[in-house]
Amino acid sequence: QVQLVESGGGLVQAGGSLRLSCAASGRTFSIYSVGWFRQAPGKERDIVAAIDWSAKNIYYADSVKGRFTISRDNAKSSVYLQMNTLKPEDTAVYYCAAVRSPTLIITGPYHYWGQGTQVTVSS
Repeated sequence: QVQLVESGGGLVQAGGSLRLSCAASGRTFSIYSVGWFRQAPGKERDIVAAIDWSAKNIYYADSVKGRFTISRDNAKSSVYLQMNTLKPEDTAVYYCAAVRSPTLIITGPYHYWGQGTQVTVSS
């Protein structure tokens, strides 16, 4: 019952910042747990951050802790990923995904996915 569209990707220099947005459409978006994932060429898709419906439970991958911040605005049906101090190794296609769950989902399946937005960090 939800469709996701990512935006905000682009080219940025190392050390710079970028803010990704995930706009959702559909009913009762607030009941969904949302995650940000990324996939670089030749690599597996990894979870970057996740946030539950209340925004009280948040997860970050070790590689982005202290640099990335996930947030959501249920009134706007949007989830954001603020990325600071970007590194070349952050280069990837970033996806937002959602799953209807009352709890934070980190390793479990996500049922709804956006098409991704490219983030490229130059050295």
